[in-house]
Amino acid sequence: MPRAMVNGINLYYEVTGDGFPLVLSHEFAGTCKSWEPQVRFFSRRYRVITYNQRGFPPSDVPQKASDYSQDILVEDLYQLLSYLGIKQAYVGGCSMGGNVALNFGIAHPEMTRAMIMVASGAGTTGRDTFVPSLEETARQLEAGGWKAMAKQYAQGPNRIQYKRKDPRGWQDFVDELAAHSNEGSVHLIREVIIKRPPVSELEAKLKQLKTPALIMIGDEDEWCIDPALIMKKHMPGAGLLVFPQSGHVINLEEPDIFNRALLDFLTAVESGKWVVR
Repeated sequence: MPRAMVNGINLYYEVTGDGFPLVLSHEFAGTCKSWEPQVRFFSRRYRVITYNQRGFPPSDVPQKASDYSQDILVEDLYQLLSYLGIKQAYVGGCSMGGNVALNFGIAHPEMTRAMIMVASGAGTTGRDTFVPSLEETARQLEAGGWKAMAKQYAQGPNRIQYKRKDPRGWQDFVDELAAHSNEGSVHLIREVIIKRPPVSELEAKLKQLKTPALIMIGDEDEWCIDPALIMKKHMPGAGLLVFPQSGHVINLEEPDIFNRALLDFLTAVESGKWVVR
């Protein structure tokens, strides 16, 4: 089981294929396995790196709340790439992982050949409902844990689309979610997701980014629509793709469309055809 000692913890990681590195960071309710359709597709052409962020076994689950923050997750990724000897990569992520990818690109533009943000930026708007909803999830996890609430969580308004499109894949998602660390998830909610800066507060930094970027969202993923539009408006190299009748995990809901769109983006970057204004 490959694990790297980085930033004071052990991170579980997987490397598949050869070629230019493509690193993918998972969402709060997922793990590196959430990228399996992309690993199988892109490892034909790229060196695909996926990993479990801190708080997700078999990566370490630090016990102290102070060991969690968005900046810490960004530093984890930086040190993991350094551990693997990677000087530059395509850097992408979904949801919480998409925020990591965005802020990694801001902090380390020299290492980021292109950025992929999927369903990212929730909490930028509607914080009066977003924050209480997350606090309630944290309280439920403290009371009963993921085993008691995984199925309910997976039927939320931006998750039910996955169940409708791929019932078997959705059930696998529920089963994996039930095995997550309750303690790690609570810390991630309170110290990372709630406290990270909204995308709207990054406007000046977004305008300075000269990195090609692909933003992808589902049109039924309400909390992620406004931040996607903000990123598209202010990032000189950003393009926006909206998936119809789709929710939060569009890479799993629509893997064929997702993979083709991402491949087209990477091909455009490599051929110098992606416009950065």
